Amino acid sequence: MIGFLRGVIVAAGIVAAGPAVADTGSAPGGGESVIRAFKDSEEAAMIRGSAVYKTYCQLCHGAEGQGNGRAARLYTPKPANLIQSQMNDQYKELIVRRGGEGVGRSKFMPPWGEQLTDEQISDVVMFMRSIRKGD
Repeated sequence: MIGFLRGVIVAAGIVAAGPAVADTGSAPGGGESVIRAFKDSEEAAMIRGSAVYKTYCQLCHGAEGQGNGRAARLYTPKPANLIQSQMNDQYKELIVRRGGEGVGRSKFMPPWGEQLTDEQISDVVMFMRSIRKGD
């Protein structure tokens, strides 16, 4: 896990630096196309999704997605265990956008549709898919 987090931090720095390098056109040897390719890669989406998850989801759903975050004890029903979730990606995008109450579930799951961009929602759903058991 520590190695993964180090990779996330290093890669996040690369992603963050991407637009500045690409916009200046000063990257030697076509480096800007490499940065753009990385920014659009599944790996970059996973890194961004991990950051979104840690910022918006981890407090309730827990570091590993088991529904046992620090705030989970405050809620009944408890937050969903994301590693056992059988919901498809479209449903997960919907619940992230509209919140639990917006899809007939817990009112404690807030709607993030106005705070998160489409890219952030897509990235966090991809990250959630990666932590599911058996995937």
